Amino acid sequence: MRAAIFSEFGGPDVLRVSEVDTPRAGAGQVRVRVRAAGVQPYDLAVRAGWTPPGVTRPLPRIPGNEFAGVVDQVGAGVTGVSAGDEVLGFGQLQAYAEYVVVPADQVTAKPAEMPWEVAGGFTAGAQTASLALEALGVGAGDTLVVHGAAGAVGTMAVQLAALAGVAVVGTAAPGNHEYLRGLGATPVAYGDGLVERLRPFAPTAALDGAGGAALDASVTLVADRRRILTLVDHERAAGLGVRVVEGVRSAARLAGLADRYARGELRFHVRHTYPLERAADAHRALESGHGRGKIVLTVP
Repeated sequence: MRAAIFSEFGGPDVLRVSEVDTPRAGAGQVRVRVRAAGVQPYDLAVRAGWTPPGVTRPLPRIPGNEFAGVVDQVGAGVTGVSAGDEVLGFGQLQAYAEYVVVPADQVTAKPAEMPWEVAGGFTAGAQTASLALEALGVGAGDTLVVHGAAGAVGTMAVQLAALAGVAVVGTAAPGNHEYLRGLGATPVAYGDGLVERLRPFAPTAALDGAGGAALDASVTLVADRRRILTLVDHERAAGLGVRVVEGVRSAARLAGLADRYARGELRFHVRHTYPLERAADAHRALESGHGRGKIVLTVP
């Protein structure tokens, strides 16, 4: 099969498409013919040299841990999933490829209303936002600041919080302010004076998808630091007494979120798709800065 692999750590240029052995589904597993795979900061870190906990696979490696496609092989003991099912799911690496094998409990049915490119990039942003909001315990009466609100996780967090009755303030570049209003957030610009612009909202919780000055502003404004969660500034989290995302992704959580998309409760913006052969370009685009929505690889 074709897969985007890297044989050494480094920048986007180490990614190349090559022919590799096609995996087979073992007991309790399914093999999926991938149609689309999301690109996320996790993948960039893996390519640059970070090894996720529990990963022992030597180089070369195939990045990517979210995907959508069609089940084409079912391992022994699997029930509830059949060849031909359209699914979206998650794993640990291996998704930038024509085929991926994962445990059967890491996929769920793709709604007919969800385009392939959305399904391929939906898992990480949706589940991360859901887990983060659950950890923060926000609800009616809270005011939540979401930093990096126009990104993939931010987009989902804004909508999920607003649906729960939370007043949401989203920080983003001015070009994304109208987009945030459409999601249900009051937009605020990044940059100098951020604390002063946010102070009148009296935030009771913060979800940090930007790090640095955004996290500093959150610590200044939110009284209870256990109601601050950073998605990016992990090295500073413990010292500041703020949260990072914990909890386990699950097919059940993903199914619920996908159903909300199918019912029209959630929007998911794909800002650009790249074919598998241009995986390096997709990484370059993601590294260029905070963009609106998700970057997705397509695998024809």
